[in-house]
Amino acid sequence: MSRSIDRDLSRFKKIVRGKVREQLRKYITHGEMIGRQGRDLVSIPVPNIEIPHFRHGQKGSGGTAQGDGEVGQPIGKGQDDGDGEGQAGSDPGNEHYREVDITLEELAQMLGQELELPRIEPKGKDQISSEKDKYNTIRRTGPESLRHLKRTYKRALRRSIMSNEYDFVRPNIVPTRDDRLYRGWKTVTQPETNAVVVYLMDVSGSMTDEQKEIVRIEAFWIDTWLRSQYDGLETRYIIHDAVAKEVDEETFYHTRESGGTRISSAYKVARDIIAEHYSPAEWNIYCFQFSDGDNWGEDNKTCLEMLIQDLLPVCNLFCYGQVESPYGSGEFIRELKRIHDTFDNLVLSEIADKEGIYDSIKAFLGKGK
Repeated sequence: MSRSIDRDLSRFKKIVRGKVREQLRKYITHGEMIGRQGRDLVSIPVPNIEIPHFRHGQKGSGGTAQGDGEVGQPIGKGQDDGDGEGQAGSDPGNEHYREVDITLEELAQMLGQELELPRIEPKGKDQISSEKDKYNTIRRTGPESLRHLKRTYKRALRRSIMSNEYDFVRPNIVPTRDDRLYRGWKTVTQPETNAVVVYLMDVSGSMTDEQKEIVRIEAFWIDTWLRSQYDGLETRYIIHDAVAKEVDEETFYHTRESGGTRISSAYKVARDIIAEHYSPAEWNIYCFQFSDGDNWGEDNKTCLEMLIQDLLPVCNLFCYGQVESPYGSGEFIRELKRIHDTFDNLVLSEIADKEGIYDSIKAFLGKGK
């Protein structure tokens, strides 16, 4: 039978997760949790929740329904209605927030439920296998670092009692060599379905910090969902203006160039990375491109040819998100719409501002590919 405090704690956790789920769209849009990610947990600020409880008054102060008063009369302070007039106060407000730890796995489940995302069915029959050691057996010998203390103690206690050596007044259990038990392991082969995500972003002068923040927030949620669907997920980052290069995550979100824009340069780098490291027969490949739609006019034809010949045939999804910018022309998405109906793994999204992140994620991941 579970203790009352355990039931209360379980109930409290359900209430908290319900609050997070209710406000998930706000978190997706504004990204309060970005930057708070730990190894397995994310801390989310939620309004403080007070569990209702009884508070006893002073002894002898009267019982329920005692004293003067009329039926229906309000009780307690604040009986008179007012317009809220008065001087500014110095006391803190009533709305407080607490940090609540949510696992990334729970966060992914909430995201899938909120956006009604289908489970992804990995393409291809080939799977990458890896060998892992599982500590699921007990051995009589082994290194001291793997000694099973609980089982060793119980074995020593049993021996002491059976040999009439156990002193019930002053018990002293000293395990012998024969009492020691150790954790044992077996090497098992487990199939792993792996995926790689390739992010491509225009960092020319027309892409401002606001547009990059939109990309950062959306990429966090994309990663959260894909990691819940695959055993292994690798991420690669490509930036470009007129020339493209692969960079690390920090550089990806904080680089700004002043040159022109040639999108095909990024496609070439993505194509080479995939060809060298990620066989489509063994990897599920996702490309997410973000741009304000600017591109050198004569480069559009090259981009479409590379998409059709090199990238779309090997990708589970190729997603293009056009982030609205006061400096960008927004023309590139019109070029992609020319081939959009031909390829069901090409997904387009126009993101006007942070409020558009929610619908963009659903558009990208809603196909279950």
